[in-house]
This record gives sequence, C-alpha cells and structure tokens, in this order.
Amino acid sequence: MESYRFIVYGKVQGVFYRKFVARKLRELGLQGYVRNLLDGTVEVVVRATEDELPKVERILYEGSPLSEVEQVEMEPLEEDDLLYEGFEIRY
Repeated sequence: MESYRFIVYGKVQGVFYRKFVARKLRELGLQGYVRNLLDGTVEVVVRATEDELPKVERILYEGSPLSEVEQVEMEPLEEDDLLYEGFEIRY
C-alpha cells in the first residue's frame, strides 16, 4: 500500500466537501486525511493500493452536492512515515 497526495481545485471549501470525502473514504476502509489549504484548494492524503486509486479519484471528482470540482492533481508520496488510524478531517 502506497501513500498519495491529491490537490482538489474548484468550489471545494465551505460546501461540506471534506466531510463527504472523509465519509466515503472511511467506507472504503482507507486511511489518511483531508484538509483545506489556504489557497482555496483541498488536500487529500490517502494510503491506497493502485487498484483503489480509480475509486478514490471518482469520489474526489464527485464531491459533495454543493461542491464543483474543476481539477484533481495526484502525486505519489515517496516517504510517508505517518501512522493513520482511519480517515480524518484535519483543521
């Protein structure tokens, strides 16, 4: 299992996007976190297999009913020594 970092662009803050993503990724049994960034984007770090990545991307593009996702960028994290217990929303 590898760790990946996603940056989500669009109308993704103040629209329950983090709550939606956290709930959906918890349902998949994945670990990591979601948080707002100062530039208006949302960062998602998730531990997943390559087979799970398409599901993660679908969830990120779907978003909450009030969100409008324009773009999702992904990069693998070379080193991620953080230990996650479930999937959390960070503030």
